[in-house]
Amino acid sequence: MKRVAVIGSGGAGKSVFSRALGARTGLPVVHLDRLFWKPGWQETPAAEWWALNEELVAGERWIIDGNYGGTRSIRLAAADTVIYLDLPRLVCLWSVVARRFSTRRRGRPDMADGLQDKLELSFLSWIWNFPRTRRPEILRELAALPPTTAVHRLRSRREMREFIEAAA
Repeated sequence: MKRVAVIGSGGAGKSVFSRALGARTGLPVVHLDRLFWKPGWQETPAAEWWALNEELVAGERWIIDGNYGGTRSIRLAAADTVIYLDLPRLVCLWSVVARRFSTRRRGRPDMADGLQDKLELSFLSWIWNFPRTRRPEILRELAALPPTTAVHRLRSRREMREFIEAAA
């Protein structure tokens, strides 16, 4: 396990999981949210974002967390391990609300400086609809990966903890 892509719904715990896995394995961790969002919640232009993703996966060792479906294929093709955090939507929604209140004064370490979580209806709706709108596409992408790619679909916080404990 040298090149790890961590994907899942908002609130699934991708960043926390990635940091813990990185601490356990010594692999460097890259948070895509930190790179994609610029001050004032401005998005990175598409061509620049694509090039940055290609640059990130060129490294020999990494954990990259984040979805970003438009560039996910780059990360999945380069990864030797893919971890899909497929948690229930209510767990993800609760986590996003709790995270908003726990980080409101200090910000999130996986976001660009100065950005605070926004509890907008569009984001909460995206999380609620993720199992119906995004999961089928992700499962197809995972099924199409070569057998040399280790795919782990973790469905609970317990499975996430057990995976990290077993990692070396």
